[in-house]
Order: sequence, then C-alpha cells, then structure tokens
Amino acid sequence: MSAFSYIGENLSVENLNLYLVIAVVFVVCIVVIILIIKRKKVKSKDNEQVSSLQEKLAKTKNGFLGKLAEIVRLRGKVNEDLMGDLEEMLLQADVGVKASIDIIEKLREEIRLNQIKKPQEIQKYMEKIMRDLLLKDYSAEQDHLKITDRKPFIILFAGVNGVGKTTTIGKLAKRFTLMGKSVMLIAGDTFRAAAVEQVSIWAERAGASIVKQQQGADPSSVVYDGVMSAVNKKIDVVLIDTAGRQHTKVNLMNELSKIVRTIQKIVPDGPHETLLVVDATTGQNAITQAEIFNEATKLSGLVLTKLDGTAKGGIVIGIKHQLNIPVKLIGVGETVADLRDFDVNEFVDAIFE
Repeated sequence: MSAFSYIGENLSVENLNLYLVIAVVFVVCIVVIILIIKRKKVKSKDNEQVSSLQEKLAKTKNGFLGKLAEIVRLRGKVNEDLMGDLEEMLLQADVGVKASIDIIEKLREEIRLNQIKKPQEIQKYMEKIMRDLLLKDYSAEQDHLKITDRKPFIILFAGVNGVGKTTTIGKLAKRFTLMGKSVMLIAGDTFRAAAVEQVSIWAERAGASIVKQQQGADPSSVVYDGVMSAVNKKIDVVLIDTAGRQHTKVNLMNELSKIVRTIQKIVPDGPHETLLVVDATTGQNAITQAEIFNEATKLSGLVLTKLDGTAKGGIVIGIKHQLNIPVKLIGVGETVADLRDFDVNEFVDAIFE
C-alpha cells in the first residue's frame, strides 16, 4: 500500500477541516507579518525624511535654539532686557523688522495671559507664535505646488542670476517625469552664455523634451514656439526658464511681463504657476526681489533655495509676514530629492525640536 493510499483511507472529514483551518490561519499570519514589516519600513522612511530635514536645517536650528538658550541662560528673569535680546535674535535670523516686532508683541501678550515668570518657558511660546504666523491663511491646496489635468500645465520661473533657477527647473522636470508626466522645457534665457546648454543637459537627465533657439534670440519668440508645440503635442507640463534679471532693471522686468502676455495668446489662463526663485542666503534682499517681481508678474509662489546653507532661515517667516506669498518649494541640497515641498509644521519642528 502506498503512503498516499494510507493517508487517503485515514483522512476523515474532521481532519480535513482541521488542516484547512490550520492552513488558513497560517496564511493569515504570514499576510499580517508582511503588512507589519511594510508599515515599519514606511514609518522608518518617514522618520529618515524628518531627520534629514533637521540635519539640512542644522544651521538655522542652531541659530534659533542656540541663541535662544544663551539668552535664557544670561537673563535670569522675564523682563524687557529679555524681550530686547529676543528681538535682536530674530533680526539676526533674518525674520525681518516688521515680523520681529509682531512676534515680540505676541510674546508679551502670551507672557501676560499665562503669567510666565521663568525664561525657560519662552521657547514653547515662541514656537507656537511662529507656527501660527506661518499657518495664517495657509491652504495646502494653494500653498503646495500641484499640477492639474490642464494640458499643458505651464509653470513660469523668474529670478535674478545665481539663485539656482535652472537647477530648480531641472529637478522639477525629473520629479514630473517620474510621475509619468510628459514634460517640456523651454529655454527662454537666451542672454546668459551657456544657459541654453544647461537647460538642455537637465532636459536629457529628466527625460524631457526641450524647445530652444540660439543665444541672443528673442525670449518671447522662443516661448511662443514652445507653448505652441506643447499644445499641439498635448504635453502635460511645461517649465519655462527666463533670463536672470536684476529686479532694479525696468526694461528686463517689462520683458518678463511680455513673456506672460505671449503665453496668454495661446493659453489664455496661463501661466498656471509663476514661481520666483530666491536665494535664502541673500536675506532681506529676497523680500525686496519678491515685491518688485510680484509687480511685474503676479507671483503664485516662491522657491527658496540654499536654505541648508544659512543660519538665517527666518527669511521664511519674513516673507510670509510681509508678502503673504506662499513658499511652495525649498532647496536643501544638491540632489533631486532635496527640492522639497514646503511644509509649515515640518519646518517649525525641524528648527525647534
């Protein structure tokens, strides 16, 4: 008698049901274990991202917390001397005069309402005030860079020379192609030597198409050809580079307005996003740039680059307080992943925790 025959003769219905139950329980356990492992991996990945941002903003964090701790240590009581030191700290962090005064006034009110006597308690109230200021009129729908189903979705970039505008465009192009979007770059910076070549290199890296002309060509002509091509080819996203221009040069600012009108001849509701790229290390000058650029072409948001390289990350607060233009993206490093969507809570946590 074979082993299979023996098992078949001795396998009762009850035993069969028992084996089936055991098998089902075993499979369920395996599935639960797999789900737990995946969840831990995702959680670990999220923690790495938060830790990474804290590391990237180390200079800003040390500028805030380091000086705050020193002030608290030197001032043994909550008084006007402490308030003066805190205001000076905010100014040194490039929060700006108006925002610094507002924050200190709000802090005085918190001190009065909560009967704060110990300087060590100041940090949590400073954190709350800054978080509330950044969250004022905050809308994830408007304050984050989100492309819609509108084809083509046109994003126009502006900024002075050297702020990282072309690099930002290249990194965003890569982000969108990884999302499965068709992307076109338009090399509208026809003045600066090698600008067109740089955009071409980024287009190749990102797997995007590019429309360009020779150096010295009329930027509006290049933009017109590019947008027409994008419409005809039904491209998902169009990223337009423009010449770096000093915000004090009226003729160059007028040219930027002309580019916007050129886009609207073909796509009346374009550009759908107009982003000003500013260098965080320039401090208060970034606010001046944003004010003047916003007059030339209504800005929908800012990209703040090189934020990892400055202890004066308070410029984020100054921009929000004075201009109420959302910071949509921040640059905290060289890689594509280091161009991040700006998240208020993540930013404040990275500085204060």
